[in-house]
Amino acid sequence: MSNGRRRGRAMRPKRLALTEELLPKLALSVVTDDRGGLVPLELAALFDSAPRDIWLEIGFGAGEHLVAQARANPDVGLIGCDPFFEGVGKLLSQIDAEGLKNIRIFPGEARRLISALPVACLGKVFALFPDPWPKKRHHKRRLVNRDFLDALARVMCDDGEFRLSTDHDEHGRWLLGFLLRHEAFSWTARGPGGWRARPADGVLTRYEQKALAADRTCIYLQFKRRKIGNRSL
Repeated sequence: MSNGRRRGRAMRPKRLALTEELLPKLALSVVTDDRGGLVPLELAALFDSAPRDIWLEIGFGAGEHLVAQARANPDVGLIGCDPFFEGVGKLLSQIDAEGLKNIRIFPGEARRLISALPVACLGKVFALFPDPWPKKRHHKRRLVNRDFLDALARVMCDDGEFRLSTDHDEHGRWLLGFLLRHEAFSWTARGPGGWRARPADGVLTRYEQKALAADRTCIYLQFKRRKIGNRSL
């Protein structure tokens, strides 16, 4: 791990150079104050021009979905969060090649970033095919649980969208179980078509391609952040 980033295979020289030259210009830093508390991020200062909305993708993988959303929505500020060094390098290559100006990167853990975000700042959040951690003893490592949803609800706008997907049946039941029990989120599906089909503006990523090629069923979940009085939820 380097600066909170998890390293795996050796990175291509050009991508490695981008992590040294471009990443410092795009990376978000979460810092603590003198009392050990997280200093809130000033989102208005992150982008060159004020975005009409801010979206977050948790675990962007190789960056295909994040880049496609940034390209299609140039007036939206997008934050990609992923601790894996290789994925950060792949994303930087795409940002550099396309000259995208509306992506910022947090190369660390999502929970730490969310803790530093201001209240009601995110219009959309994506968590596409998060690690299902299939072994029961590893379930505590899964992204979605009650504490995570409490934290996410605090930083999402009223009527904001939380979009998830998975190709693991038991993990899908886990996700639905936590989200359906949480008072801040409501499921938008009105029938099987509401969870069997990728959203119209969705992107077929390499991971999803592999899942479909292996004949695994993918489910696509969309939840709205309910309008409720207590923004601490």
